[in-house]
Amino acid sequence: MNQVPVKHVPSDQMPANPVPVNAVYTPVRVWDLPIRLFHWAIVLLVGFSWLSQELEWMDWHKLSGYTILTLLLFRLAWGFVGSETAQFRQFLASPVAALRHLSHLAQREPDHEVGHNAAGGWMVLVMLLLLAIQIGTGLFSNDDALTEGPLAGTVDKATSDWFSHIHRLNFTLIEIAIAAHVLAVLTYAVLKRHDLVRPMLTGVKHLPPHLPRPRMASVWLSVLVLAVAAGAVVLLVNRP
Repeated sequence: MNQVPVKHVPSDQMPANPVPVNAVYTPVRVWDLPIRLFHWAIVLLVGFSWLSQELEWMDWHKLSGYTILTLLLFRLAWGFVGSETAQFRQFLASPVAALRHLSHLAQREPDHEVGHNAAGGWMVLVMLLLLAIQIGTGLFSNDDALTEGPLAGTVDKATSDWFSHIHRLNFTLIEIAIAAHVLAVLTYAVLKRHDLVRPMLTGVKHLPPHLPRPRMASVWLSVLVLAVAAGAVVLLVNRP
């Protein structure tokens, strides 16, 4: 049976009482397994990258960076061929819609978002961009000692030093973005009573029955996309 494509409707544009108070909410799978694994793997890898840098485990630091790059390439591709809630075209609303959503942040209302809300979609994009900058600069960086990125030799020392500077500066921005993300999750929990963590663990939200169910892509497709991403990274870091 064909499924109706998900159309993002900002919560502030929904009718005042879109669902009867006594409506029966049903469990709906909104996040596929690949997206959930990507999310929590990035959480762990960013933390490990920081730890390995602090402890000067540079071989592990580089391996962590290569893994993050693999996941970023996967996420980029999955944003076009993956499940509907993972696709960029489904969750990237206009900046005006994001600001309008935030203007209703203190208003307590049921959570009817099938995927990311208008503001959350932009947070995802910002975090992906910051991670891409971090990994991209790391490929050309050096530590003025024994460690350098696999592409550091393709640029002169001054350029590599500049990439190293941006690499360190950008991680501060990542820390700020992480803090903002955690604060947003807590704010939604306190002000709106929305649990944003459990669906990212289980993949399931309880939603009104009239909302369209998102299409989920094949797990085997995600395995293929991940394998291609991993292959591309292996070729990059082992280039002659």
